[in-house]
Amino acid sequence: MFVTEDIRYIGVNDHDVDLFEGQYTVENGMSYNSYVILDEKVAVMDTVDAHFGVEWLQNLETELNGRRPDYLVVQHMEPDHSANIAVFMETYPEAQIVSSAKAFVMMQQFFGTDFPERKVVVGEGSTLKLGRHTLTFVTAPMVHWPEVIVTYDSTDKVLFSADGFGKFGALDVEEDWADEARRYYIGIVGKYGAQVQALLKKAAALDIAIICPLHGPVLNENLGYYLDKYNTWSSYAVEDEGVVIAYTSIYGHTKEAVEELAEKLNQRGCPNVVVADLARCDMAEAVADAFRYSKLVLATTTYNATIFPHMQNFIDHLTARNYQGRTVGMIENGAWAPMAAKVMKKMLETSKNLTYTDTTVTVKCALNDASRAQIDALADELCK
Repeated sequence: MFVTEDIRYIGVNDHDVDLFEGQYTVENGMSYNSYVILDEKVAVMDTVDAHFGVEWLQNLETELNGRRPDYLVVQHMEPDHSANIAVFMETYPEAQIVSSAKAFVMMQQFFGTDFPERKVVVGEGSTLKLGRHTLTFVTAPMVHWPEVIVTYDSTDKVLFSADGFGKFGALDVEEDWADEARRYYIGIVGKYGAQVQALLKKAAALDIAIICPLHGPVLNENLGYYLDKYNTWSSYAVEDEGVVIAYTSIYGHTKEAVEELAEKLNQRGCPNVVVADLARCDMAEAVADAFRYSKLVLATTTYNATIFPHMQNFIDHLTARNYQGRTVGMIENGAWAPMAAKVMKKMLETSKNLTYTDTTVTVKCALNDASRAQIDALADELCK
């Protein structure tokens, strides 16, 4: 696949993976992207997952058409991109390897060598001339590992963005970019918003026409849309107005309260009411929705003097990714000592700029007139 006249896509699609990074459901598979720049000197941009080394090398050989690569540029050492470094270096013994100092430390850890006779260490502002193309390297620490660099080709105005601007899903599947890119970003990079903001500021100084990520499609149209999404996500700003109701329910009474609240919100014309059963839904999607929308309702039972495990897990995911700047309401259920709301607020203490609703719904076993009145009041607050 041509990216530009000199830049070719040599990545692979994976439809056998069921969990990416051991936790994210990927029904439409994954792409592991790699690129080759064909100039006076040839540079290969990253490798692919270990399972696809043979296919990747075949793709590379096809595009090389008898030539030999001069450089392997390693932007990110996570194994889904770096696993075939040693294979490449053995296949092309004359090639040099270009990466950050921290990446070479990781190569030693992964492969038992940092290729001392063949390594080229680059940092912020380092350049590599290939002929017509000059690559400029930009450090991107903690986006989302500390060794990450991204690469700018000033000739074709291409940003090789490492994991930035990536998404779940193989390239041969048609799907909306934003939903899977959001789930990918919040899940994998979400903790590092400040670092992404720093990289976006660097990118703003570059004239970018094409973004080549390590997962997902090459982006070459309407780049302002993608940059704006990343700015919103990394600044933890509200993306859309709406209410996410995330709940757990043991015998159905908390679920009944949630359904009644959702109905009342819809009756009041509240936009984008999203209900997530945390025991059954895709947890990563529920977390992404909590970051997407302006308001969140947490509904759960008191359980072993704390809260139900799926809710505990959900809140842990939120706080680990710097959840902040939202309105939060709560529904608690308890037969004799309801304390779920207190526990959840304690868990959210590290989250910045949360506004709690005045109303907390307390259900003692089952809904009654008092708890239904609280649901009404909560719905009124959320729809202001």
